[in-house]
Amino acid sequence: MQPLKYLAGYPPHLQDQVRALIARDRLGAMLSDKYPEPHAVRNDGQLYDYVQALKNRYLRKAVPLGKVLYDGKLQVVKQALGTHTAVSRVHGGRLKASREIRIASVFRDAPAEFLKMIVVHELAHLKEAEHNKAFYQLCTHMAPDYHQLEFDLRLYLTQRELEAG
Repeated sequence: MQPLKYLAGYPPHLQDQVRALIARDRLGAMLSDKYPEPHAVRNDGQLYDYVQALKNRYLRKAVPLGKVLYDGKLQVVKQALGTHTAVSRVHGGRLKASREIRIASVFRDAPAEFLKMIVVHELAHLKEAEHNKAFYQLCTHMAPDYHQLEFDLRLYLTQRELEAG
């Protein structure tokens, strides 16, 4: 039985269903049928506008974002689909804080729903630092199908790995 590293926390019966799809060579087709549309967010400027629009819709009172970009250095294997950081810099006699969101560049070509799921996840960290109940409630407020998208994103990563390996 092959290990499914992106699905390690899921119940065995779900993992078995995924293995059956892989054995029949149907995982990729199932995902492309379910998520046929790629997103149009191609560069860092468009990504900033996309993230800012979601932030303005759901988190108007959250701290402002200083930078949003695709990051080619983020390693999906190390569980980093995106990052949210607070960067502090000395500016004159004051300390300036800036919030940054970085999205793994592998998602530049992902389906639109997966980009939204990653952005929602990182935006939720503006309000909730930990992955707790309040965090996931905020995620589902911004994307009602958040948990399904997260699972399907893990399937997508599994499929990409199979194609590469």
